[in-house]
Amino acid sequence: MKKSHPIRRTMLAAAATVSGIVLLLSLKPAGDPAAASAQGGAAPQQTAAGQESPQGGSAQQTGTRTVTGDVVKTEYGPVQVRLSLSDGRIVKADAVQAPQGGTSDQKTALAVPRLNKAAVAAQSADIDAVSGATYTSGGYKKSLQSALDKAKATGGGSDSAGASGTSASPKAPAAKAPAAQTRVITGDVARTEYGPVQVRLVLAGTKITKAETVQAPSGGRSTQVTADAVPKLNQEAVAAGSADIDAVSGATYTSGGYKKSLQSALDKAGG
Repeated sequence: MKKSHPIRRTMLAAAATVSGIVLLLSLKPAGDPAAASAQGGAAPQQTAAGQESPQGGSAQQTGTRTVTGDVVKTEYGPVQVRLSLSDGRIVKADAVQAPQGGTSDQKTALAVPRLNKAAVAAQSADIDAVSGATYTSGGYKKSLQSALDKAKATGGGSDSAGASGTSASPKAPAAKAPAAQTRVITGDVARTEYGPVQVRLVLAGTKITKAETVQAPSGGRSTQVTADAVPKLNQEAVAAGSADIDAVSGATYTSGGYKKSLQSALDKAGG
């Protein structure tokens, strides 16, 4: 058959076409994405968002806990403080219980927010009493201190089993402050219409730890008034840490003399 014969040319062209197809098929990659998908290949790689923990959020979170102080009974009702702490710091303070009823509602509404704010700012129970709410302030401070004591006794401020499940790194022990010097100072005698009043203070540094009356009106009805008023005035002096205390109803003169003698004792102490 001649090389130029039409049939020969057709056969050669067909053979060339088949060879080309075979060559293309042999060069096709075995890991074709479409083929892998069709054959149920490996699942696509997760994105960063898909690799987060099932609960969402970061794996580590700051450990926080809540500690509730003891209930402190006051003349106007119980006071109890609850603290939220994070890594040893007070981040929130709330009064779970506070005096209610009559004028106590107004005093509580005025005093408690200030006391809560002061506790967070001071990071301790060394806070000032709110004027006009001496008993509530005194009870608040005692409950606050008990909450702090509980937090310290159970491992400081950080929760040993926090949200991350890991214990907090140990902290270096704080250096102990030197003990405050205890002093006893007696105020001047304050003359009143019903008799003299004189106050004696026991102080640790500049903090009043005890107040007592050396002299107070006595005789007749004054004895009863003094017996009722003096314990309250002593308690208020310790709670307030100053002479800014309320007069006891029914003992105006004794209260006035008490505050004068108390202030003179504080002046002598330099506080």
